[in-house]
Amino acid sequence: MITFTAAAIKKLESALDSEDIVRVGVVGGGCSGLSYTIEVDESSKPDDIIVNLGKVKIYLNPYSSFQLRETVVDYVESLHQSGFKFDNSKAVKSCACGTSFKAEKDSPSPPPGGCVTAGCPS
Repeated sequence: MITFTAAAIKKLESALDSEDIVRVGVVGGGCSGLSYTIEVDESSKPDDIIVNLGKVKIYLNPYSSFQLRETVVDYVESLHQSGFKFDNSKAVKSCACGTSFKAEKDSPSPPPGGCVTAGCPS
């Protein structure tokens, strides 16, 4: 299951309203094939997988949940940049900037229609 560090949870709690839905997932693209996403959405989907993080709930579609199943999400701040950092132990390749990855060889195919975004329509 995807996990979040204390720093990532703290940042989410400070940035969100209690009713906000946070979607974490993957989209096709980037230099390695799949890119990470984190966004606020307005509604949940029937097949969402929900991860409770105290005051914050994270919503993932089944495909993203599989691709991110052993990922640790951190929030980092430096003089150069700040933001969420994904450390995906199941990625077989990542780009230098860490925003995209290549899935495992035996990874399932994206859902029909090619939609792999965090908020794919059902």
